[in-house]
Amino acid sequence: MFVYFRLNLDSTCSESTSSVLLLEVMAASDSTNPFSPEETRRILHHLQQPAVFRNMTGGWPVLRWTAEHLSDRLGDKLIRFRLGRKEETNTPLFETQCSYVEARLDQFLSWTRDQTGTDVGPFCDYPTSEYWAYADYKYIAVLFQDQPSMFQDVKWSQFGFEGRDGRESTLWVGTEGANTPCHLDSYGCNLVLQVQGRKRWHLFPPEDTANLYPTRIPYEESSVFSQVDVLRPDLSRFPAFPGARAHVVTLQPGQEEDDVARVGEAVTKAVVCALKRDDDTDDWLNPTEDGVASHNDNMLCVNLAVRACAQRHSNLTREDPRDARRPLKRDSRGHVRKDRDSFRVPFGPHLSPVRCQQREDEDSPETTKDLEVKSDAAPRAERASADGLTQRRSSCDSSEDYEEPTLTTNDLLACLVHPDVIARVTELLLERHAGSHSTATPS
Repeated sequence: MFVYFRLNLDSTCSESTSSVLLLEVMAASDSTNPFSPEETRRILHHLQQPAVFRNMTGGWPVLRWTAEHLSDRLGDKLIRFRLGRKEETNTPLFETQCSYVEARLDQFLSWTRDQTGTDVGPFCDYPTSEYWAYADYKYIAVLFQDQPSMFQDVKWSQFGFEGRDGRESTLWVGTEGANTPCHLDSYGCNLVLQVQGRKRWHLFPPEDTANLYPTRIPYEESSVFSQVDVLRPDLSRFPAFPGARAHVVTLQPGQEEDDVARVGEAVTKAVVCALKRDDDTDDWLNPTEDGVASHNDNMLCVNLAVRACAQRHSNLTREDPRDARRPLKRDSRGHVRKDRDSFRVPFGPHLSPVRCQQREDEDSPETTKDLEVKSDAAPRAERASADGLTQRRSSCDSSEDYEEPTLTTNDLLACLVHPDVIARVTELLLERHAGSHSTATPS
């Protein structure tokens, strides 16, 4: 289950961010923000690609708005849910093809938990094994019109939009698998705050629109839809789709306690899932776990944990002081100069670009290369040296005769995830992360 909020900004807010989606993840345990509202507004004005802000919502009361909390506040109020089948097809499931029910949020929660004997209302006709549900695009101003004080829990003014709060925001609550077809919001850009659960976004640049086969049917005033199911595309019908460049990011709430243990947990999960993903011979997944995350998701968790740990315990300055942390230029009245050419977006630990990723078949077996625990920021020479060493060892190994191996995957895994090994790997990752930033020079 996931809960998130969205602020819709019309195209007048910034012509450079028109049609660009800005994503924001909570990852702060205090109220200190890395950017002032003026700096953040300027960043948004210059961004030319999707980005993730971090450490920007510490102290926001809205972070308490879990599905359970919202259920208590909404009481008997009915909410419209959209339901879709979980079956995999190669065509988008448009809203016109979905089923709809009016239900209370507590009925929705009981339904998602498969609680026998509880009141699930109209959800009783939709087995959770076959359907997902989505309360999407619900205006907070309408939901809580009788509780206007709740509007103040959302503080978009931190992003430079003074006066914007819950009244200009929408609420989204859904189960695993809930989704919307790929579409373009023609009114401008969005700011998104993930509060509970996880949600994956697939974002495409405007210049790739033709490769997405746009359509206005089904019609929606501010939306242009893609005819392609971007997760399972039918390339016989849409042969140009491989030319569309996807920027993929998974939003999830940040942890209040980001320390060395979180890095170790992320490393362990990445290794276990990589080795055991295709192992069907034994029950290796704890029944308390929801499922197997993709290798990309696991590596994202590793990177986030390493960065957060380094920031919390080492207090390292990872931006270039002559670029990202330089003072903003101001005019004689103290206003920030709108000099687009001289401004460089300060990407760093608090602001991450959502980079274009090659589409991979997540169901394909993991390769040996995927098992490397190596930072992308490592010097090329070091990587080349490691590759050469591997080649030399392979050459030597091929000349020897080995007996039939008796060690199993579980034997290998037991050694790799031994607490002492994980502790050492964590230490090496943190050292490499710190070293790669301390030795970096501006281009």
